[in-house]
Amino acid sequence: MKKLTLVLLSLGFACNAQAELPDELLAVQTRWAQIRYELPEAQRAAAFESLQKEAATLRQHYPDRAEPLIWEGIVYATWAGAKGGLGALGLCKKAKADFEAALALDENALDGSAYTSLGSLYYQVPGWPIGFGDDDKAAELLQKGLAIAPDGIDANFFWGDYLIEQERYRDAVKVLEHAAEAAPRPGRESADAGRQQEIAAKLKLAREELS
Repeated sequence: MKKLTLVLLSLGFACNAQAELPDELLAVQTRWAQIRYELPEAQRAAAFESLQKEAATLRQHYPDRAEPLIWEGIVYATWAGAKGGLGALGLCKKAKADFEAALALDENALDGSAYTSLGSLYYQVPGWPIGFGDDDKAAELLQKGLAIAPDGIDANFFWGDYLIEQERYRDAVKVLEHAAEAAPRPGRESADAGRQQEIAAKLKLAREELS
């Protein structure tokens, strides 16, 4: 059975049109990175729970935009990762619903991150009868996200991580090396630094499996 460790949890998706986003959404992004990468692990679940309330308010204020839904889903997913265990499944289901709603509004929002986010859930959550996990569905969604952002750090990271899960280590190394070359995201320095650390760790793992 898969463990709900949820790498997703370091989601911090690119936002190339940040100037067009509400200031409140940028505040959620910034706070998310602070919790994920600066707060002690034992304090993260409670902090994400608090942040989710802010994200929900934002989503209610902008019901016709996909971006707030995506970020509420990201907060739910990272909260699940911080909480861990089967008790996190309910949060994952809420994240799934947010990502699906975002896709119904705008598949391309935040560089297709709803596809990547949802795909990440599908390969990290246990499958039936416990959860909704499905590796084939994960691959389909992750590939759609990658098609929208072929050079995106997150789209490549999660596809590389999926390939490791599938024991396709050689392919994973190639994808993760590309992820490591992604351009910096203005205003997302903390998220980028954390993601690069995760990429390095996954690359090390994949290369060790090949040696």
